[in-house]
Amino acid sequence: MLNLFKRRRALYSDGVIELHLADAGLRDDHSGIVDGYTFDIRPAGSRHTVGYISLRLGESPALYYLGHIGYRVHASHRGQGYARRALVLLIPLMRREGLLHPVITTNVDNLPSRYTCLKAGCVLERITPVPPAHREVCAGAQWKCRYILPIPRAEEKEGP
Repeated sequence: MLNLFKRRRALYSDGVIELHLADAGLRDDHSGIVDGYTFDIRPAGSRHTVGYISLRLGESPALYYLGHIGYRVHASHRGQGYARRALVLLIPLMRREGLLHPVITTNVDNLPSRYTCLKAGCVLERITPVPPAHREVCAGAQWKCRYILPIPRAEEKEGP
């Protein structure tokens, strides 16, 4: 678990954006989330939050449709690649947590999010119907695109 006292400084940065820990120890037995983190996405050097990214740890039927990673960028800041950058910045944390094939799900009609997944190196696994029992955790979506982000082990060479 990340130290909550580090909240004042960015835990991850690429010089364009910073990820600041907003919440840790996420747990939702109903969804099968046993642990997780949520980070505020901020432009580098700013206190202004432009969105968030969450990492959900666990495996369950609900997480199959919800995914390990969720993100949202506020409408006025979309189109600048913030979600893709945040996703890439979380790779070391995912590796440290042993999550080498995290799933990101998007709605079929959410083309910007689908493009974000592809630009980050994700592979479309399938487009799958969401059973009625899991639609509540998926905000009512009837179909989900399941993307897999292959994360090389620390000793493997990462691509470009």
